[in-house]
Amino acid sequence: MEDIVFRAGRKAYEIIRDGGLTPEQITTVAGAAGGPKWLVLRHLDRVLFSEWFKNRQKPLFLIGSSIGAWRFACQCTADPLKSLADFETAYIHQMYVGKPSPEAVTRESIRIQQAVLTRRSVREILEHPFLRLNFMAVRSRGLLASDNRALLTLSLLAVALGNLASRSCLKFFFERALFHDSRGIPPFYDLRGFNIHHIPLTPENLTAGLLASGSIPLVMSGVRNISGAPVGVYRDGGVIDYHLDLPFSDNSAGLTLFPHYMDRLIPGWLDKALKWRTPSESHMDSVLMVAPSKRFVEKLPYQKIPDRDDFYKFEGADAERFKYWEQTVNAGRILADAFMESVLSGGIRKNLHLMQA
Repeated sequence: MEDIVFRAGRKAYEIIRDGGLTPEQITTVAGAAGGPKWLVLRHLDRVLFSEWFKNRQKPLFLIGSSIGAWRFACQCTADPLKSLADFETAYIHQMYVGKPSPEAVTRESIRIQQAVLTRRSVREILEHPFLRLNFMAVRSRGLLASDNRALLTLSLLAVALGNLASRSCLKFFFERALFHDSRGIPPFYDLRGFNIHHIPLTPENLTAGLLASGSIPLVMSGVRNISGAPVGVYRDGGVIDYHLDLPFSDNSAGLTLFPHYMDRLIPGWLDKALKWRTPSESHMDSVLMVAPSKRFVEKLPYQKIPDRDDFYKFEGADAERFKYWEQTVNAGRILADAFMESVLSGGIRKNLHLMQA
């Protein structure tokens, strides 16, 4: 199992080391923001939802931010294999000329959404027999509600300085928005630390909410006045919840499965360079993180997982980028196979590591 890494919080570690892991033990699945990095998880997502959880009956709560939310929306449709394949194709074949404007990136993002989200598939998501889609966005405060580039740039500089001092300073600039399945209260509903708006998902707001969840400031336009949500401008949930430092289990007995593209959890988007900024140990207590190993990544083309910088590295060479991203997707089959072998054989018990802060 040298290609896959299993890291667990203390409670999850003890449970899995004692008895292995079964689908019934999982109450929540988490999905991080991260743009193209999701491609390495594409086939792990496939086996999790189409094979491992296929006989599920009790609700399984999904919580994502940005691309994590988009991944999970695909899984909640009536034909998740087709939805995931269509999403992969549309996502990989993004094309831009020069440095695109936020409006151009937003248009391309809407095109990608439309490859999966139709009026029918939205209904399917909201009526799935056991999957419960939930995702994070943020409501912008003050000048951060503007799409004027100069104002937004200055405002984000203030956000970065405040975040450097304390993550709690983000509350002066953004409010959390939890878009949630209305059929039940998810175990992470009562989030603290930031002002929060709880917004039930409906056919009228699901598509706009998902778009907002991935609308990176300065990269995409904010999404305004979403149906059923407080008036305002909504942006990428990763601003606060990049890798979802949340109380997933709400002290319940269940575990949270976190398929991830790296073996470090970064609380907020602006914490990427802050090595000391780590998630709450109590939040991670019941989490099992599954990630590609360093050995796996070193075998990928360019020895790295795709990221947004690839749009600049391969500018004018889209076909080369397409090939690289498709190779990464195919390599991800190794992770999918390794996960299934580990959990079905019980090998996960001896390959499990305690999550480090």
